[in-house]
Amino acid sequence: MIKLSEEQIKEKLYRENQEFKELKDKHAGFEARLQELLRKSRLSEEEELELHNIKKQKLILKDKMYAMIREYKRSQEV
Repeated sequence: MIKLSEEQIKEKLYRENQEFKELKDKHAGFEARLQELLRKSRLSEEEELELHNIKKQKLILKDKMYAMIREYKRSQEV
C-alpha cells in the first residue's frame, strides 16, 4: 500500500469527506476575515473581541481536521 503524504491526505479528505470539507472551508472563511481585521490600523473593542474569537475558532477547527487526518493515517496502517 502506498503511504500518502499529509498534504495528499488533506486533499483526499477534502474531496471525499463532507465533514472535513466543511471544516476546511469554514477555517478558510475565518482566515479571510482574520486577514481583513489584521489589515486595519486600529480595531474597535468589538473587532478585538471578534479577532480573539476567530483565532480560537480557527484552532478548534484545525484540531478537528488534524484528528481526522490522524484517524485516516491509523486506518491505513491496518
